[in-house]
Amino acid sequence: MPIHSLNDNQPIARVMVAGTGVLGAQIAFQCAFSGIDVVAYDVDTACLDRANARFDALGRVYAADLGASREQIEATLARIEGNADLGSAVAGTDLVIEAIPEDLEIKQSFYRSLSAVAPAGTIFASNSSTLVPSQFAMFTDRPERVLSLHFAHEVWKNNIAEIMGHPGTDPAVFAQLVQFAHRIGMVPLPLRKEQPSYLLNSMLVPMLIAALGLLVNEVADVQTIDKAWMIAKADRIGPFGILDGIGMTTVYNVTRALAERTGDSTHRRIAEYVKTHFIDTGYIGEAVGRGFYRYPDPEFLDPAFVTA
Repeated sequence: MPIHSLNDNQPIARVMVAGTGVLGAQIAFQCAFSGIDVVAYDVDTACLDRANARFDALGRVYAADLGASREQIEATLARIEGNADLGSAVAGTDLVIEAIPEDLEIKQSFYRSLSAVAPAGTIFASNSSTLVPSQFAMFTDRPERVLSLHFAHEVWKNNIAEIMGHPGTDPAVFAQLVQFAHRIGMVPLPLRKEQPSYLLNSMLVPMLIAALGLLVNEVADVQTIDKAWMIAKADRIGPFGILDGIGMTTVYNVTRALAERTGDSTHRRIAEYVKTHFIDTGYIGEAVGRGFYRYPDPEFLDPAFVTA
């Protein structure tokens, strides 16, 4: 296993992506598409089978959206290997990008387990959309090599990477992640200090919460709220389509935490609505084919949606 010093600046050559949900699969595919060897880690073979289906689908998307050739897609898929054993998955890796559920206890437990088996020089980067790295750095054996690397949904088009350290993150590690983001086709967005929700979600989440508030307060239905946004902002997707892409497990964790923090009655109703209609039913969004809309052909993609 390679052991790197804090000061080395060798290129990151092998990455483990932990969690192969919608965004985890996108991150893994984008890294492999950019020439990086990738280990896609998840807890069991069933998750990895679903990940393989996502990778195949992403190949078709990259061909359609980016004009990727068949040879490029085949080479990308060849660079990705699945593994459900944490120790062997992380062996020989330079970087772990963690994209597991947005739950602090789950992440803390994962980082304890990861620290026990990861090479000493491996960098730990979280794709968390709301939690900050100081919340789990203390649960690792290398807090100076812990930071966040946050991607946006549909990474091949929305190609930003928010990079956020904590007070103990080594500046050389931070700089290495900036270089890595460039290498995989992202525009690096360095944050100067910790900020819950980062840059994008600090702006996006209030809009999504507002849309959910309009729904649970029975001001308008899903389609009408989405049309208001899509037409006025000339956007191809509205707030509820965005929520489906994020996944309702994350949406529930975020809205529940918001309700607990604020005590606001609308926030509480939103969390209850998400749990009842999505978490309890299993309709957790685009990843499973159903959320606010049905996939792979949601009605908001029909040009007639915004004219009806």
